[in-house]
Amino acid sequence: MMDLSDTEFEQQFAACTLDPSLFTHEAHLRLAWIHVHKYGLSKAIDHISLQIQAYDVAFGDGTKYHRTLTIASVHVMDHFIRKSSSHTFTEFIEEFPRLRTHFREIIAQHYAKDIFKDVQAKHAFVEPDLRPF
Repeated sequence: MMDLSDTEFEQQFAACTLDPSLFTHEAHLRLAWIHVHKYGLSKAIDHISLQIQAYDVAFGDGTKYHRTLTIASVHVMDHFIRKSSSHTFTEFIEEFPRLRTHFREIIAQHYAKDIFKDVQAKHAFVEPDLRPF
């Protein structure tokens, strides 16, 4: 995945030609990093939501997309991007390694319930109830 430029990665993902074995947690983070930088928070949420849904249909059964987790993740990435002095995704993930290693805990700081397992949160965005983004 890191062999691809940001533009190649973004284009391949959007066209559903990115090898599914490359679409890891870190790839999700990279996608959000690219989109927040290029399009801003609101458009990044819209683009990523549509693209992940399309990718899930192209390479899965269309049931893996999680609405709340997708939106919350882009908000979290936006927060860390605003604090960052990095110019590349590689620098960024080195600056904030917890995004790679402790992402569930970061999300849990915003929600009292486990949104990863919540059926309602999967299909409709649930606002954070502990700490706003």
